[in-house]
Amino acid sequence: MPHRFHAEQWLPYPSELVFAFFANPENLPRLMPPWQQVRIEEGSFAPPPPRPLDSPRFPGIVAGNGSRILISARALPRIPARGGWEALIEDFRWNEGFCDIQLRGPFKSWRHCHSVKPEPGPDGRPGTRVTDDITYELPLGPLGALANLLIARRALAYAFRIRQERTLPLLARAAQSAGTRFA
Repeated sequence: MPHRFHAEQWLPYPSELVFAFFANPENLPRLMPPWQQVRIEEGSFAPPPPRPLDSPRFPGIVAGNGSRILISARALPRIPARGGWEALIEDFRWNEGFCDIQLRGPFKSWRHCHSVKPEPGPDGRPGTRVTDDITYELPLGPLGALANLLIARRALAYAFRIRQERTLPLLARAAQSAGTRFA
């Protein structure tokens, strides 16, 4: 049975910068819980479609449609064993969003769609709403459904809390390295 997870975050940066940050796979390890020690083991990065003419350029790579990324991570704290995860990028739309699907990994199925949308903040400042929608299924049928209730859903919520805490300072550094001042 498929499960769904949804997360949102408002950031005081333009959507072009936020999109470039999340479309760069090099940022993924920086956003994950530290104990997981996420590493990009290899990547086959397909070029993204042509950038819109009015879109600024930001440093870093961009994983476009057809990019494949193999990562490894520790599955449990204090356990040195690592698990692999191979993802494929699809539905890439400049400054709007993209999806990653699991080709190999711990889930029976996984589709994570990231989207960004310009949106003023509560105080009227310009910014961006980041939305993450995940549809996933665990193996083992009814046992997987129980594991979702007891472990997986909480682990996702925890991982996204960490990601949201880390995103703002990392984006501030990205904006600074791009020579741009926002917020």
